[in-house]
Amino acid sequence: MSLLIKNKKKWRGKNRVTTLDLALLKRESTMTTTAKRLTPEYELVDDNETIRYQEHGYPCDLIRWHAHDDYELHFIVATSGKVFIGDFIGNYSPGQLILTGSRLPHNWICQNDQESVETRDMLIRFDHESFSNGMKIIPELAEILPMLAKAKSGIEFFDLDPEYLKEIFRKVRDTSGLSRLIVALPLLQKLAKTPNYRLLSTVQIDLKSNETLQRKINTVVDYVTQNYSQDITLSSVASLIGMSDSHFSRFFKKATGNRFIEFVNRVRISRACNLLTETDQQIATICFQVGFNNVANFNRRFHELKGVTPRDFRSQSNIRIDGLATVTH
Repeated sequence: MSLLIKNKKKWRGKNRVTTLDLALLKRESTMTTTAKRLTPEYELVDDNETIRYQEHGYPCDLIRWHAHDDYELHFIVATSGKVFIGDFIGNYSPGQLILTGSRLPHNWICQNDQESVETRDMLIRFDHESFSNGMKIIPELAEILPMLAKAKSGIEFFDLDPEYLKEIFRKVRDTSGLSRLIVALPLLQKLAKTPNYRLLSTVQIDLKSNETLQRKINTVVDYVTQNYSQDITLSSVASLIGMSDSHFSRFFKKATGNRFIEFVNRVRISRACNLLTETDQQIATICFQVGFNNVANFNRRFHELKGVTPRDFRSQSNIRIDGLATVTH
């Protein structure tokens, strides 16, 4: 297989990224349906600094479905649209702060009518080894490791002052070396201690997985997130990646920590949560729209995963949205 190595020049900041393209992102023409994705591009970063800073605007050819070894802390400062983190699909808007883990595919796609902006995304990058090795010399760095473990799923943080975040990201941008590290560490410590967060993706990528297994996992994730509303069988997905049913069942459980049917249910419930929050559709309608065959099973699985009924979830979401609107205005 021929591999195309390209130097991307549209990143602004103190670092330039070299990317290894394994596949191209296929973007859906509208934002009303799930974006179609292929195997994510795998991005290689060549930089010796512990903390790296990047930012980009919109449009930008680096807005694509991709993954890399680094952790990335994304702070969205402009535009709105859909965010894709592993198997998670949600909305994004200015002020969102998300930490993506190593090899976790991700992308932010703007609304179709979005005008050009100079800066959409400010982000801080760092690798795992800097902290896992650094804690042998500086034990206090161990405070951050539990957060990095959770970042396998992607973490969205809440209730942080956007102006504070913007100031910190700008300071990281405008410094380098030890000064940059001194600015970034208090933010990472703050995030590691906050209780106001949620995990996003069901799929947690095994860092020991080789590239071939990574592609198989991503193929399954992409298939389910595009076809969750249809009847999905273990056999059909196993044949998609050339495995027997029993082999695929063991493989998927080991790679993601979930049985396949549990993963499918989580994707469907995740989509149901979006519809409950964003639309006024009847709960029964949403049930069938996300792939469940009867309302009783939908309610049961929803309660297992969310701890509340779909009706209560919608009510709580409305309260949260109304409260945010009150604070904003």
